[in-house]
Amino acid sequence: MVLVTDPLFLVDFDEATPGQRILLTGDEAHHAVAVKRITVGETVMLCNGRGLAVRGPVADTGRRELSVQVSEVLAPEPTRLTWTLVQALAKGERSDLAVQMATEVGARRIIAWQASRSIVRWQGERGEKALDKWRATAREAAKQSRRLWVPEVTFATTADLIAAVSHADLALVLHEEATAHIASVGLPQEGTGLVIVGPEGGISPEELDRFIEAGARAVSISDGVLRTSTAGAVALGQLDTLGRCS
Repeated sequence: MVLVTDPLFLVDFDEATPGQRILLTGDEAHHAVAVKRITVGETVMLCNGRGLAVRGPVADTGRRELSVQVSEVLAPEPTRLTWTLVQALAKGERSDLAVQMATEVGARRIIAWQASRSIVRWQGERGEKALDKWRATAREAAKQSRRLWVPEVTFATTADLIAAVSHADLALVLHEEATAHIASVGLPQEGTGLVIVGPEGGISPEELDRFIEAGARAVSISDGVLRTSTAGAVALGQLDTLGRCS
């Protein structure tokens, strides 16, 4: 188990060994030195966002740089089943909250979905900026929650998702009218899982039919109707517990 109480900062590196020095530069270093006021001798974590991290004392600092003497190389517990959250586009802070919470509970990938009932439409430059914002939100949430993986964030249409469903080892569609509860789902021992969350207006019957035809299962996660901003995190939390108990 990786203990992650120290401040975590993201930097690109592929390997590390005890005794090595790793340099953090740019905005991330400026945040560490000028905002967090990290000083020489304090212990921090550096992570590449792809599952590898190190812990060690700060050896030196500058205005926009910080070097860490590696004392320990960290890696997360092996995860045989990884989860992708398909999150329908929602208005304003609803989307940000959904991305943040999904990252905190361990989503490995997040797909922004342009559902037929999504009020928000991502087109052209606006869509690129919105996707960048989702990626920034996931990055910051990973740091805050001390996750060693920063979720990959991409965009998809319904047609794109049909292919994703067919390739997943398990695909679940959250739907308030589903007769099966998520607790009844048998999880595969390894592979990739997909959780689809609809927009505030709900998944259309046509979309639901297409997902099920591609191999997805419709499940409920509550005896009420959850907001699109929270449903994904609730489902992923339930699946994590289910996996640990199986």
